[in-house]
Parts: sequence; structure tokens; C-alpha cells
Amino acid sequence: MSGPFDVRSADVLIVGAGPAGLSAATRLRQLGVAKVIVVDREQQGGGIPRHCGHPPFGMREFGRVLTGPAYARKLVERAVHAGVDLQLGCSVVSIDCSDGDLVVACATNRGALTVTAKRIVIATGVRERPRSARLLGGDRPLGILNTGALQEYVYLERLAPFRRPLIVGTELVALSSLLTCRKIGARPVAMIEAGSHSTVRRASMALPRLLGVPVRYETEIVDIEGRRRVEAVTVRARDGRVDTIDCDGVLLTGCFRPEAALARTAGLEIDTGSGGPAIDQFARTSEPRIFAAGNVLHPVDTAGWSWREGRKVGEFVAQDLAGKLPDAKPAIKLTAGPGIRYVVPQRLVPGEGGFENLQLRADNDVSSGLVAYEGNALIRKQALSTGPERRILAPTSAFAGARGDVTISIDGEEKTSNRSGSECV
Repeated sequence: MSGPFDVRSADVLIVGAGPAGLSAATRLRQLGVAKVIVVDREQQGGGIPRHCGHPPFGMREFGRVLTGPAYARKLVERAVHAGVDLQLGCSVVSIDCSDGDLVVACATNRGALTVTAKRIVIATGVRERPRSARLLGGDRPLGILNTGALQEYVYLERLAPFRRPLIVGTELVALSSLLTCRKIGARPVAMIEAGSHSTVRRASMALPRLLGVPVRYETEIVDIEGRRRVEAVTVRARDGRVDTIDCDGVLLTGCFRPEAALARTAGLEIDTGSGGPAIDQFARTSEPRIFAAGNVLHPVDTAGWSWREGRKVGEFVAQDLAGKLPDAKPAIKLTAGPGIRYVVPQRLVPGEGGFENLQLRADNDVSSGLVAYEGNALIRKQALSTGPERRILAPTSAFAGARGDVTISIDGEEKTSNRSGSECV
């Protein structure tokens, strides 16, 4: 147990005990890295899945279907069994990137903790955009939540915050919220979506139909009514028609942004497209002793994807400690061009290895192609049919021969989704 002024040393300090952080830590220990510490501000490890009381989790990691809490517990158990030092209820205050070891100041309910580490992995995940950032007007009654708050109420606090909510959004997390509502016997009055169709693939929208939840497209909130609690919501359709929907809650889903405050305070370069730290193909940030993994890099992917990426980043860090990674400089820059919201990684250094694929997101619906230019020279063209918030992969090897900065864009005919200005970007 740490004291009021505890000082520890580590080969690797990992910030964030979600799937990416715990996976990286476990892999580092499996590869023989002696001292691995994971810190997380929450009192329990496992990240967002511990709030999700429904399946499916764990097939890739454990070979069986689990609920979110069971999956989170197994991730923690595996890490602890591997010898990871897990420090919960521990918030990172600052990172000193001076020469020598990195010095990390933490605050716990037991006192101050200082960790000196050779390497750091930031795996702080994402957060949903709250009402204030969405510029939604109206009263300020109780009953306006995002999905994370709902899941915490239901699965951790055993509370039912509403019975007839209106759900805003059609991302994958919105479908998860339907299952959470079902858990407490709540019956959503409707789902609304600013776009002309769902963000998730069309087949996934069978779930609200099966649960009897009507879906309204090209619709957005213009006013929330209620004194003590939400009583009704005024919505406006694309054609200008205004309607009032009686409800006792508003559930704001999706619109994820990386939890990148720590990366910013550490002085790391932040990518304007993703909102997370910019990295090279080995997950090194602009401070090459600090790596990043999981949804802090690319909002938002599944727990299984983050787990797999964290495992890979653990391997990169082990290689770096052994002096086996190529130099972090020089590097070519990868830039998101027209039609592309972001590309991760944002830099490529000469050398073999690293992530097999670049990960990108499109701004709108696309049925054309992905193109990459080095200056005015076309170096890559890839057929593409996708929508916003869907993962796009492009092989990193296709860009290995570039000698100058590369811009990746959408080429050809582009079908726009006619999303309103209220769309989260």
C-alpha cells in the first residue's frame, strides 16, 4: 500500500486501465518487461465495458461471449496474474518529459504518488460530447444524460433515471443504449437522427424495429421542455416541420472525442482531425518515449479492437526498450485531405514493422475511391464504399516508398448524407 508520499520506478507506466491499457500491460509482462504499472482514476479497472451489462464481449480475447462487466473483470485478472502493478483511484497530474526517465506525478486518495518510468503508454480512451458542447437549447431539467452516465446509473448504481426517453443518434452506442433501457424496463419513445440514414449499417437497425422503437431521420432537437424533469422535446425535420414528443428523458449518444487532456498537458502534438495525439506507425507520439493506444487515437472503436491494438503497442514498447525500433526521425507526414476526417498514424518513419494498416474515417457517405498523392504524384488508389464513423483501412506498406509528405483524400463521385450542422465532428 502506498503512503502519503510514495515514489516508485517502472520500466513502463500505462495510463488507463481499459482494454487497450490492460492488454498492453499484460503483453509487456509476457515479453519479459520487469516492472509495468497501470494507473487509472477509477476505483475499478476494465474501462467502459464494465458499464455495459450486455454481451457480446470477449470472443477474440477469451474464446467465449461475455457481458461487459465479466469481460472487464477477466482483463483485470489476466493483467494481475501476469504481474502488472495496478494502481486504481490514481489520477495523473503531470508528466515531466525532461532528459532521463519520465517523471509522472499522480494523486490518490492515499496521498501523492510519483512514478519514474522509461516509457509511458497513454490509453485514456474517449468521452461522449455533453449537451453543452452540442449547443442544445431549452430548459435544464433532470433526465438529460449521455450513454456512459446511463450505463453507470443502471449497471453500477442500480438506478433507473427515466422510463420514456428520447434517444438522439444512431451510432453503435445508441443500439447499446436500447439494451440498457430494456434492462430497466424503459421504453424509448423514439430515436432521432440528423442524417438521412443511420450511422450504423442498415442491418443493425433491425434492433429498434424489434423493440418497437420508431426511428426518425433528418430530425434534430430544437428545444427541451421541463421544470424539474424532462417533460417533452421539440424536434424539427429537414422539411421544416416541427413536432413535440412527450418523454421523461433525453439520451445523447455518440459524438465521441478522445480523452486527450493528459496528452495536451504533456505538450504532445495533437491531431486536429482525430482530436487525439499524433503518432507514427509504432504508436510513438511527438515525444518518442511516450506511446498511445486505443480510442484516444481514433474515436471510436470496439473493446475488442482496442484490446488487439493495445497488445500490438505493448510489443512496440518492448522492442523500443530493447533498442529495436527505427529512429523516430526523419518521418513523412500523412494528412487527411478532402472527404477524410482523420488518418492514424499521422507519420511514417523508414523501417519495417509497425501497424499493418492506416485507419481513416470519412466525413460523409462515399461510393468512389480513396486516393493518396505525394505532391502531385498519385501513389495509391483504393476502391471505397463507406459511411461516416466507419473504420477504413489502408495498408501501411502502400506508403512505405514515399519520400515526401502524403495527402489522402476521397476521389470521384461522393454521396453526401445531407447531415445538418448539428452533426458531431
